[in-house]
Amino acid sequence: MDPLELYRRSLNEFTARATQVSSDLWSAPTPCTDWSVYDLISHVVSEDRWTARLIAGATIEEVGDELDGDLVGSDPAGAALAAAAAADLAMSEPGALDRTVRLSAGPTPAVEYLRQLMTEHLVHAWDLAVAIRADPRLDAEVVHEASCWFVDRMRLYQEGNLIRPGIDVPAGAGEQDRLIASFGRDPGWRPPRAAAPAGATAPARATASVRAAG
Repeated sequence: MDPLELYRRSLNEFTARATQVSSDLWSAPTPCTDWSVYDLISHVVSEDRWTARLIAGATIEEVGDELDGDLVGSDPAGAALAAAAAADLAMSEPGALDRTVRLSAGPTPAVEYLRQLMTEHLVHAWDLAVAIRADPRLDAEVVHEASCWFVDRMRLYQEGNLIRPGIDVPAGAGEQDRLIASFGRDPGWRPPRAAAPAGATAPARATASVRAAG
């Protein structure tokens, strides 16, 4: 399957949930330790903004502090849609997937970077969905591709402290639950019943590498 199409579908999984978030849920908890809904959206917006710059050939040093600070403001959904569109546009440039991207982990083939981002967006789409009590079911084809890609990389992610230790799931668990659990999330996680207070927490400093663990 076309990796760019898979990536676009993963972007859509996240932005579809972002557009369902009301302002009273910005401070709601998520499966990502210490991250609110606002923090989670801010993280993904930051990653998408970094994607657009890095895939275009910029280095981390050249970007510098350009993407520091609040990239979301009072419109998380709008920021998520705009950042995803910018990342998609950059990835869609002729020859973009033939490039080498200079990440904090070192030079990385653009297609490998694309699959990292595809998987991250899927996992964070689930994070956001369960946090706001939206439908957590993800695109099954993209989940399958992400699962196949990640199986040989899970140990590297764990050794690099990019994800939490995996969670055991029942033998008959579906592929989505197994993928979510491999990223250290409990597929049965649900937010507390109490309503979250309105307001938002300032996002953390952005990084240029995938941080799907949260």
